[in-house]
Amino acid sequence: MQDSLGQALASARNSQVVRIFLVIVLALVVQIPIAAIRALVVERQSRRDAAVQDISSKWGTEQTLAGPVLVLPYAVAPGRPEVRHLIVLPERLRIRGFIQSDSRHRGIFDVPVYQLRVTIDGAFGALPLTEAGVDPGAILWDRARLVMAMSDVRAIQDQVSMVWNGQTIAFLPGTGLTEFSTGIHAQVPADLKMAGATFTFPLVVNGSLAAYFSPTAEMTTVDLQSNARAPSFVGNWLPTDRALSASGFRAQWAIPFLGRNYPQAWTSTAYTRTLVEGSRFGVELGHPIDQYRMAERSVKYAMLFVLLTFAAVWLIEVLAGVRVHPIQYLLLGASLAIFYLLELSLSEQLPFAAAYAIASLSVVGMVTGYGVVIFGRIRRALVVTAGMIALWG
Repeated sequence: MQDSLGQALASARNSQVVRIFLVIVLALVVQIPIAAIRALVVERQSRRDAAVQDISSKWGTEQTLAGPVLVLPYAVAPGRPEVRHLIVLPERLRIRGFIQSDSRHRGIFDVPVYQLRVTIDGAFGALPLTEAGVDPGAILWDRARLVMAMSDVRAIQDQVSMVWNGQTIAFLPGTGLTEFSTGIHAQVPADLKMAGATFTFPLVVNGSLAAYFSPTAEMTTVDLQSNARAPSFVGNWLPTDRALSASGFRAQWAIPFLGRNYPQAWTSTAYTRTLVEGSRFGVELGHPIDQYRMAERSVKYAMLFVLLTFAAVWLIEVLAGVRVHPIQYLLLGASLAIFYLLELSLSEQLPFAAAYAIASLSVVGMVTGYGVVIFGRIRRALVVTAGMIALWG
């Protein structure tokens, strides 16, 4: 009976079906440390995000500028206290300025920040009261105001004053609107004959990571220059003209109102906040390659890399008649797992491409040396090496 059991065990050890099953099981075992590395990638990414949030909360968050818009309060009905707002967008809006880009540090993390200096000017056309269904007699003209919305008003650096039809008016905090919940406003003289009213004012505001704008005019033009050398233009519109150089970039947008999904005027009964926020465009100043996102992508292919490497070793076993111990498979799998850990560590100090290349070459060299020991011949080891180079290449 012992002889029969021994023969059965020997037959199982020599069965290629059993060997294939064992290789698959070993590949799954190797996924345990790789899963731990994937969790480490997420943890490092969360630490980076915490550093970004910490710096942004003090310097300024991503800035989105919308407006300015004219707000005309009106009484819903005579004798009733309810007041609604008519929001009127300008006929022409022009934003010109410079983004002074810099970086702030928290530990090993660099967070791109900037100071945005712009001049905003434009003009209003005839008031569309008939189209909006608002009685001119119901409008509270003495409470008319110009609203400039922005996502983080804490980051405003200077007191803002506006020239409205030649008259200087200081801005005040708040907007009082649902559509534009945060921002500043200025009380302006308005009446039925205000067609052609012009405005201009400077704005200096801090921000981080990105700067966005909303096309709140019949024709919105934005002309930006910056010392940032790796911009990423994002949003619903790309620049109509742009120039990149070693000293920075210049970008220009020209956006007609036909390309957006909200009108030139609406009342406070119409909810358009989502539409206005969804129409933004601008520039991101962060590096276009996020090393943690790239590391996460590479870890997703770990199972494929392990299986193909183990398959190459198994083929050499079959064709060359060399026996590879399961522990040796696990050691090879451990070296593949080390690649992802080394890649993550190096990418926090080096550009991702350099980190990827160094980690790949290190692991390929280690596997080649170990393969020579396992197979006894360098030519057999080079077969596995060639397969790994092809995979990582």
